[in-house]
Amino acid sequence: MEVFRISASTYSTQLTSSGAANRWNAANEFVIYTGSSRSLSTLELIVHRNSIRPNETYKVMVISIADEDTLITQVLTKNLPSNWRSALAYPQLNLIGSNWYSLQQSLILQVPSAVIINEYNYIINTTHPDFTKKVKLVRTENYFWDNRLIS
Repeated sequence: MEVFRISASTYSTQLTSSGAANRWNAANEFVIYTGSSRSLSTLELIVHRNSIRPNETYKVMVISIADEDTLITQVLTKNLPSNWRSALAYPQLNLIGSNWYSLQQSLILQVPSAVIINEYNYIINTTHPDFTKKVKLVRTENYFWDNRLIS
């Protein structure tokens, strides 16, 4: 399976994580957020940053994950609180992700996108024993902001 991450050029050469807290993880949990497509990853970046920053140089990281069902734990929308797409649900979603992370349940957590219904993000646990064997940065691609998004 290929997944995509849009990253500042400086951070695009290796698969690392800052450990910063986000929707599906608490602080000091080292995960990499990826999207199922370049376009979903673009929208997720815009929403996460609350803006488009055309002066920053970005790269698309193309990441390969072994096609093994046992590597993925899927979070189903029907099992989430009704307000899961809002920031108010962060504490509950943090708990779901933190439990998955600390139990080393699987290498990947598949979660629904809060931006695009019926699309998915894939969170990679960089501390999982399978990480170095099953996840590879295939290549980086140049990225640009289409001026129509900015004007």
